[in-house]
Amino acid sequence: MVNVDEARDELEKILSKREYTIYHDQSNNIFATWWEKAKKWIAEQLERLFPSLEATNTAAEWLIAIIIAVVVILLAVTIFFIVRNRNRKRLFREKTPLHSTKELDWSYHMHLSEAKKQEHSEKHTLATRHLFLALLLYFHDKEWLEARIWKTNWEYYEELKKVNRQWADQFYHLASFFDEATYGEREVEIEEYIQFRTEVMKWLGESDEVV
Repeated sequence: MVNVDEARDELEKILSKREYTIYHDQSNNIFATWWEKAKKWIAEQLERLFPSLEATNTAAEWLIAIIIAVVVILLAVTIFFIVRNRNRKRLFREKTPLHSTKELDWSYHMHLSEAKKQEHSEKHTLATRHLFLALLLYFHDKEWLEARIWKTNWEYYEELKKVNRQWADQFYHLASFFDEATYGEREVEIEEYIQFRTEVMKWLGESDEVV
């Protein structure tokens, strides 16, 4: 207990020293000066923009607060998208869409049927998975890429890019959603699934005409 009292007394002595109080006061003065200048500048701008409106310090304070809030929100949104894109790229380069030889041995028709089955059970995440595997194996049948258990979507993207760059970009978009749904621990909503299914079925139903 004595040591605690001594430490508290020593801390009080340090805080009461002139050097500390001067530094503390200077910091407060700098912030106060900056704040007053900012309010004055904004008040002047408001008077220029709205001559009939009497700009006050209160209005300037509110405007500064709004600007700070907007900047914070924009930063938060930017950070969110940066982190999400990094996670997507990491999944794209590290995870393999095919998990077993059984999935590879299935035809794309079988995966398509399984997707419809899962869709009817309202298991849209699983349905998304089988739709994507159906697309992947369809590309394999077309010899646009070579499906293997150990390959990642990034490798499939690179293979498809050699065939057609536009197709590869479309595949990248679908594969990114697949990775996020499969490995991102998120449930696919019905609206997202319908959009994904529509894009996949365009490939499965119209690719013969494209080629």
